[in-house]
Amino acid sequence: MAKLCSGIILLVLLSILTHGNSDEFSRKLSKKAMGLKREKLSHLHFYFHDIVGGKSPTAVKIAEAAMTNRSATGFGLLAMIDDPLTVGPEPNSKIVGRAQGIYAQASLNDVGLLMVLNFAFVEGKYNGSSLSVLGRNSVMSAVREMPIVGGSGLFRFARGYAQAKTHTFDFKTGDAVVEYNVYVFHY
Repeated sequence: MAKLCSGIILLVLLSILTHGNSDEFSRKLSKKAMGLKREKLSHLHFYFHDIVGGKSPTAVKIAEAAMTNRSATGFGLLAMIDDPLTVGPEPNSKIVGRAQGIYAQASLNDVGLLMVLNFAFVEGKYNGSSLSVLGRNSVMSAVREMPIVGGSGLFRFARGYAQAKTHTFDFKTGDAVVEYNVYVFHY
């Protein structure tokens, strides 16, 4: 028994000496070691085309609650989107990216959407980079603000906010064009 206990003690000591303390799974890094240069503030301007009607919708309902159709606000609706982002408000304007993700009607009292999406850019120097949005979109407000919570590519470590303003809304089809101004810190 004494031999077994001394063997266990020896294994524990070896483990501590070779693996260090329990906090060793993390370490501090310098910005330089990660290849990060000076932080920049960028402004992006584009139009988001949310097409729910017609033959080629870019936003589709994927779920709804039993009460969604009885709710004045559409509470419980969940939609998946792959909306074009364009330079101008016209549908045939140059595409600079896609808004890909989901939005959900998350308010009983007003049209308040939970937005969970990426702005995936396909044009210019930001081609292949993306920004992640997670926040509330109070659709009936003239201007809405949603947080930018991260990004990839040239937008690694991004933070900032997106301002949305409805440019046009078609009450018949439900299609909307939304103007976005995005202010983002990145490296």
